[in-house]
Parts: sequence; C-alpha cells; structure tokens
Amino acid sequence: MGNHNYYHKCRQGVGRPVEIRTNRGTVHRGIIHRVTLNRVYIRPIDDGGNIGGFGFGFGFNSGFGRGAANGFAFGAIASLIFLAFLW
Repeated sequence: MGNHNYYHKCRQGVGRPVEIRTNRGTVHRGIIHRVTLNRVYIRPIDDGGNIGGFGFGFGFNSGFGRGAANGFAFGAIASLIFLAFLW
C-alpha cells in the first residue's frame, strides 16, 4: 500500500485502534491520535506491564511515558491493520 493510501486510511481511522508493523519488523499497537501529511501518530495501548509494548522504533517521539503519541512516517510502515476490539 502506498503512502497516499496509508494517509487516507489513517485519516478515516482517527480514534480507532490499530496495529502498525514497520519495515524493521517492529509491531506497535495503539489508537490513532492524529494524522499529518507525513506521519500517523498513535497513543500506545497498555499491554499489561510495559508502556504499551512500544520501543522507540521509527519516527518522531513526541513525549515519554504513558499516553505519549508516537509518530510513524508513512514510508516506514510495512502494514497497517485496524483492530476490531481492544484486548
């Protein structure tokens, strides 16, 4: 899926839970917080102990700790999956 398609899918999915896999193979789960022309920002979902299962991965990190939105460049996204429910 091209960057243009990721942008439009993410715009439509603001507020929905997603799973993002990067080109490096890392998996990030969260809720889409906002979308810019270059990036999608997601808030981590706490996965039982660690801070949402997130590392520093690709993209810009707008803060630290719980609730911080992590940004991912569309070019770094290998796959984007909308989750049907929160686990």
